Amino acid sequence: MSTIKNHVQLIGNVGQEPTITNLESGKKVARLSLATNENYKDSKGERQTDTNWHTVVAWGKTADIIEKYAEKGKEIAVVGKLKTRSYTANDGNQRYVTEVVADEILLLGSK
Repeated sequence: MSTIKNHVQLIGNVGQEPTITNLESGKKVARLSLATNENYKDSKGERQTDTNWHTVVAWGKTADIIEKYAEKGKEIAVVGKLKTRSYTANDGNQRYVTEVVADEILLLGSK
């Protein structure tokens, strides 16, 4: 059971063009927003869609794949883990960010 701790699988659409950063150490990091949709029928029987946005971070070869193939609107699957970090904002308040750190990316549908 220890292999399924902190395990995330998402299928969604890339919300905007990924941001690629080449660090001084030579490592590459990619960041993208991923929209996942959940469809349901409301009390009136009308179809509704609930969209959730996720920040995905990828390193190394996974970042290379994102840079080459993941564009706005592209459907992808992401496998990874949740990571929460904190920082101090310009106003002096402590902020927290939860991101999906991608281990694998699978390119699915087209735009």
